[in-house]
Amino acid sequence: MTATPPPRLALAFILITVSLDAIGIGLIFPVMPDLIEEVTGGTLSEAAIWGGVLATSFAVMQFLFGPVIGSLSDRFGRRPVLLLSLGLMALAYLGMALAETMAVLLAARIFAGITAATHATAGAFIADITPAADRGRRFGLIGACFGIGFVLGPLIGGLVASLDTRAPFYAAGALAALNLVFGFFVLPETVAMGKRRSFTWARGNPLGALRAVARLPGLKRPLLVFLILSIAMNVYPSIWAFFGKARFEWDTTMIGYSLALYGISFAAGQALLVGPLIKRFGEHRAAFWGMCVDVTMLTALGLVTSGALALILTPITALGGVVTPALQAILSRDTPDDAQGELQGVLASLNAIAMISAPMIMTSTFATFTAPDAPIFSPGAPFLLAAVLMGLALFLHNLKSPDEARPAP
Repeated sequence: MTATPPPRLALAFILITVSLDAIGIGLIFPVMPDLIEEVTGGTLSEAAIWGGVLATSFAVMQFLFGPVIGSLSDRFGRRPVLLLSLGLMALAYLGMALAETMAVLLAARIFAGITAATHATAGAFIADITPAADRGRRFGLIGACFGIGFVLGPLIGGLVASLDTRAPFYAAGALAALNLVFGFFVLPETVAMGKRRSFTWARGNPLGALRAVARLPGLKRPLLVFLILSIAMNVYPSIWAFFGKARFEWDTTMIGYSLALYGISFAAGQALLVGPLIKRFGEHRAAFWGMCVDVTMLTALGLVTSGALALILTPITALGGVVTPALQAILSRDTPDDAQGELQGVLASLNAIAMISAPMIMTSTFATFTAPDAPIFSPGAPFLLAAVLMGLALFLHNLKSPDEARPAP
């Protein structure tokens, strides 16, 4: 590993790749109901069921293949894995654009879920080229790019879909292909031949990789904190639209604006706040205070009754965005150089578990407390549950951790 600054174009490629992962996911959201209705000839309700199947299958593939892709990058290097994944991603989107049956559409979406596991390799690339003390800031940039993609994806998808129902899929495929060409010319290899290790399925499968990484000294508890944190924070995409409609009577446009505000705030926080906060407080204390902010904001959103106040609170949640990159930096620092890809793959799988479980947990909680016979009408109940989970993560994080804060400059 080198501690010298990375070439700017190579870093730009990595950040673009992460943005494309998010854009590719959000790009198809506005058009997916119409496309499923077109393919199946069914009703909107039936399309919604298929939409859930497609979303779950994507997350399951992320869970299964995150460690595989990460471990392959430890064996063959970051460059070939990233470039090959982008090429296959472009083909997956082309398959979705051309799909005439749900079987083909589902197969293409599954394939896209596998290729989108490049997030793990991108994180490993950042770890390769960045000194341990600066990794938190760089992981924050990855989070910022994902937030930007979260905002741009649905906006671009809605505009492009006005041309044709399948146009967003062609656009997503074209973006992946163009980034592949860009990466071919600017992306260096960062894993030296002497530091590569053999690939084994025992370590490549998610459970085996998790066991292997958890056996490293001091990583078991931070991994558990990362999982609980991910489940709690997935409350936003899981129920925000339902929450806004039930609590504030927001229409679709207002919900879209509020989601854009959240995405912009998150991206700005990741890009502008993570580095200074980690430098000021250190990784451990930055994560601690970020979780305190998250507990406060989740509780406030669970109790708020004013839509305007909810919008005012939304940008403040950006302060809590320091937690994930700080935890990533702690985990990356304590992981050997030849296992960085495996670690990032495990984190991708844990995040996928959260993406699979959180919608079920949060939507069922929402349904329980908004039903006509609910003992207490509380659309914000999922946020209160998320606050409890975040409190548990905070307790575990601070249970027996050394003070890793660096002295203030």
